[in-house]
Amino acid sequence: MSNSESTRRTYCRICPVLCGLEVEVEGERVLRVGGDANHPISRGYACTKGRALGRFHHHPRRLDRPRLGSREVTWEILLDDLAGRLESILASTGPDGVAVYHGTWSWMDALGRRTAERLMHALGSTSVYSAVTVDAIARSYVCEQMAGRGFAIPNFAPEETELLILFGTNPVISHGHSCGIADPARALSGVARRGEVWVVDPRRSETASRATRHLAIRPGSDYLLAAHLVREILRDGADRDYLTEHASGLEELTAAVEPFGLERVVEVCGLDPDDVRDLLASVRRYRRLSVSTGTGITMSPDANVTEWLVWCLQIATASFERPGGMWFNPGQLLRLDERDWPEAPPVPPRTVPSRPDLPALFGELPCAGLVDEIEAGHHQALFSIGGNPVASLPQAERLVPALAGLEVFAVADVIESDSVALATHTIAAAGQLERADVSAYSDLFVNRRSAQYTPAVLPRGGDRRPVWWVLAQLGRRLGFDLLDGADPDLCDERELLAPLGRGHFELGDRAEVAMDEPSRPRGWVESRVLPGGRWRLAPPALVEQLARAEPPGGVCLIPRRAAGRMNSALRDIAARDEAVHVHPADAANAGLADGDRVRVVSASGTLESELRVTDSVRPGAVSIPHGLDEANVSRLTSGRPESSDPLTGMVAQSGVAVEIRRAERSG
Repeated sequence: MSNSESTRRTYCRICPVLCGLEVEVEGERVLRVGGDANHPISRGYACTKGRALGRFHHHPRRLDRPRLGSREVTWEILLDDLAGRLESILASTGPDGVAVYHGTWSWMDALGRRTAERLMHALGSTSVYSAVTVDAIARSYVCEQMAGRGFAIPNFAPEETELLILFGTNPVISHGHSCGIADPARALSGVARRGEVWVVDPRRSETASRATRHLAIRPGSDYLLAAHLVREILRDGADRDYLTEHASGLEELTAAVEPFGLERVVEVCGLDPDDVRDLLASVRRYRRLSVSTGTGITMSPDANVTEWLVWCLQIATASFERPGGMWFNPGQLLRLDERDWPEAPPVPPRTVPSRPDLPALFGELPCAGLVDEIEAGHHQALFSIGGNPVASLPQAERLVPALAGLEVFAVADVIESDSVALATHTIAAAGQLERADVSAYSDLFVNRRSAQYTPAVLPRGGDRRPVWWVLAQLGRRLGFDLLDGADPDLCDERELLAPLGRGHFELGDRAEVAMDEPSRPRGWVESRVLPGGRWRLAPPALVEQLARAEPPGGVCLIPRRAAGRMNSALRDIAARDEAVHVHPADAANAGLADGDRVRVVSASGTLESELRVTDSVRPGAVSIPHGLDEANVSRLTSGRPESSDPLTGMVAQSGVAVEIRRAERSG
């Protein structure tokens, strides 16, 4: 890295990869953003999202000052008004009348996220929502059911893996889903040269096009293929010694997957039987494998059972925590592998007050119930931290008027968005180049055990403030100390980060990376976390859900990752990519042609966009990216009981039945 004063080192906080960046600046302007060749993990790689940070920082719709409604005001006016309204709500409705939604970017702002959590705790509110329940709650739920705790995140080691199977994920664009991979195209190519990469996806994605084999499976049927693989491996190919020593529920699992023979699977999944046989032969041949899932799975109605069966396949082959298989990051800062984890005590069940069918998990309420809680009057105030709920949460046709009717809708963001347009209080937040940070909340998601610290690269522009400062000032007005005695106007941001850094960094004027050896520790989940040292192979709730599972019929919605952005984040910087992708056969059946203006209709709503006819998606699949404003998938989704998972409250956003029609001409 250059030592020039004009070139400064930081790390990218757009996604969990945490690539090292070099930012060339002149005064307060960003001239160029590129990869840091000396970074020990990313080694000069930086994706299009990271390289776009300069353009994002200088976005023409950048929020420079706080707003009360649509009027720019001083921070004192904004905070006084916000505190006064919150005091009235607390007096009339109680603490749970104030809710918070933590968007994906809240995980990439350690001090902002921590201060928001402290504010909710000080208020006594349990009305906490996050993007997890519209993204990947199945992972935590399955982990808790099988391992007794919900924090273990499987990751793969590209340098060691010989057989990699990817279900419904596109890491070439997304860089991994909850498991960051720097330079994913090169990593996957290395696995393919050494062994095999199989992609199971209704769409020939950027990852599928680089794979050894691609299975264009029918949307929503992945669980049948996973069940078949488990069934056959348990018959011939399982590591029986490992299962005897480290697993329970083998008989129940064997019975649960018995109905999933080859004939049924190929018929429902729409696959060639020889392809399924070849995949099974590869699992048997390599013995160890890594299997990873993405939003195509975690957003589907059968997310829980698919994720469970994928774990069972890896446990049956003794692949977890072994070379060639997936490992679990204990965190450089959290050090979960150095703690004792007695069996977790039972937690009293809790549900959404207005929706008793929706369970609360891991201290959060599911987003499927947010609009119901607002309409019922249970929430009169909502903070949105690092997210854009209008473009992310279900039932947009109900959510937008519900948000607009709140006494307080306080949105912390760096540029104008759909949600900012509805805000009563707009928090003009400092961007990631304008604040110091530590990778505390992404500690478990990195591809090696590591953590990073960065100072601010640029001075704050306009009258922006970091989220932690705004919430700490609000807390003081409400009578709460959220900074352990520190004055938000006088303290140094780095002083506040020190406890989160846990002594791994000097927290000075230069970015630092902390990484201990072994960088991929193995065996700690098996030895410290599993109840009695055993995986629970057949959790009753999952066995029952598998027995009742029915794949969707007809044409179905599937998600699509778009290059250069992460859902709604950076959507105004990258190519918009709002087209609805369908197979030529489906277009012909609907009497449509490439470029037509179309309407996509679900049981919950409609959206309109341009049609792209392409054979990159299989017949029966409709591919639309998430996080957009015109082609807002949230208009097609619902949190109602028939559209949300009863075990997790997860909203179905993949495998959703839709119709495609020609849009009516206006005027």
